[in-house]
Amino acid sequence: MTKAELVEIISQETGVNKKDTGLVVNLIMDNIGQALVSGDKVELRGFGSFKVKTRRARLARNPRTGESVDVPAKRVPFFKASNELKGRLNKS
Repeated sequence: MTKAELVEIISQETGVNKKDTGLVVNLIMDNIGQALVSGDKVELRGFGSFKVKTRRARLARNPRTGESVDVPAKRVPFFKASNELKGRLNKS
């Protein structure tokens, strides 16, 4: 599902026009991104949580040349699904 498809579905179900729905979806995504940049954790009950993890610096190898390459430490976004979401995915 793309963001445009999400906006379309929400717009149809709520009766709010696509322009306003798109604005709300963009604001939600922007605020989640800003919270992660600030180092905060974002928890959406029943869906999951987003947080930032730090990967340490390491020495890697270029598979083509075999040459060693220094990979610097970096921060990466991480999503952990809630038990409720996992349960919905794995209904028997």
